[in-house]
Amino acid sequence: MSPGMRYQDAIKQRGAAAPGRAHQRADLQGRAAGHGRLGLALILVASFMVVLDFSIVNVALSSIQRELGISAASVQWVVTAYAIAFGGLLILGGRACDLYGRRRLFLAGIGVFTAASLAGGLARDPVLLIVSRVVQGGGAAMVAPAALSLITTGFPEGPRRTRALGLYGATASVGFVAGQVLGGVLVEFLSWRSVFLVNVPVGLTALLLAPRVLRESRLPRAGRHLDVVGAVLITLTVGALVVAVSQAGITGLGSASMLIPLGVSAVAAVTFVAAEQRHADPLVRPALLRARGLRSASTLMLLLGLWNGGEMLVLSLYLQQVLHMSPLAAGLAIAPQGIIGLATGLLGGRLAGRLGIQRVLVLTSTAATAGFAVLTQLPAGGGYRPLLTAVMLVGFGTAGTAFGSMVTASAGIADSDQGLVGGVINTSRQLGAAMGAALLPAVADAVDRTGHSSLAAGDRAAMLAGGVAAGLAT
Repeated sequence: MSPGMRYQDAIKQRGAAAPGRAHQRADLQGRAAGHGRLGLALILVASFMVVLDFSIVNVALSSIQRELGISAASVQWVVTAYAIAFGGLLILGGRACDLYGRRRLFLAGIGVFTAASLAGGLARDPVLLIVSRVVQGGGAAMVAPAALSLITTGFPEGPRRTRALGLYGATASVGFVAGQVLGGVLVEFLSWRSVFLVNVPVGLTALLLAPRVLRESRLPRAGRHLDVVGAVLITLTVGALVVAVSQAGITGLGSASMLIPLGVSAVAAVTFVAAEQRHADPLVRPALLRARGLRSASTLMLLLGLWNGGEMLVLSLYLQQVLHMSPLAAGLAIAPQGIIGLATGLLGGRLAGRLGIQRVLVLTSTAATAGFAVLTQLPAGGGYRPLLTAVMLVGFGTAGTAFGSMVTASAGIADSDQGLVGGVINTSRQLGAAMGAALLPAVADAVDRTGHSSLAAGDRAAMLAGGVAAGLAT
């Protein structure tokens, strides 16, 4: 499939979201709320901090388990608790941005995230640590859609927004990889607590600067109220689905801990659709769901999350368990993936101007597929010289696909819905990452159980699965 479309075509299809006069007035209000370079830099730093927290904590799990004396199964909840709260609350956070103010939710989210990071870093009890991770995920669910919608409402549709979204996409890609390296450094030279405490000075700085460099932008609220029932149902739908996917990777397909939340998610989803059809001011307007660009971009982000979330986990384990690298050395080996991702974001606007968004999406997803093809040849020992080429191809493909998807999703959508679009896009990536983190290691384990003499056989199969996901995005 080729879900992306040329940027110019997206502009012509603005009517797909049926904005209406009230929404057009909101567009004009959003256009006035531009941000300077310092404002954009602040948005990117906060987004980086939220994304970083996915991978930086993974490196610290062994140390957390030893110091707090908890089981291997329980320590996984340090990661899962964050994923559930973050993924489950993103759409609610996105709509709240539109109604109550994007800067206001951005500040509130950073405040919650920073406080929870401090609590996690000081925790002496595993229950307190896991609770802090839930709260941290809730704060991230406010920051992520607010950050994206501050960009899409603060920069008019065109080259400036495209360049800003390129930087945003690069930030997310770098954050996933940087967590591996920074986490390794902090755990090795300080302690696991530092992976949480490092967020505190960054968050406090953002809280001080944001009111000065970011302007408020929101939908006029006359007659508008948050759809509480819809918010509860969509949060339950997504949160339960994240639980089901996460448990599938731990307890296996068909287990009760996977099937029960999956059933809860399905029932909540059906109830949500029925409730939204009867609501006068639904959380998600049907016209928005009919927007071709948003549907296509959501599909791409789901696939991207799947291949990226799974690849980072499997490759890190391969480097440590098969090639016997330290966590820090493994992180450094993967670091070029983030570096090329950053370069892709910096050049993304120029590339889109020359090729168009559809061709950029095809090019980048093809590059990711080629990178995975190289990774399917991982050796059972010794060095692997093509590894650098492989991770750079995957980095280019991941950052470019993220950037192109966000341009596609936001094009033609009224500013009054940009917060919700940010929530939907981030939810798609988060669900994909949860699926990838469960699916690719499961593929590796299944192949290893068939009696292969080399652990690398399972890792190669997992990379093939990642390549299939990237291939579907072309």
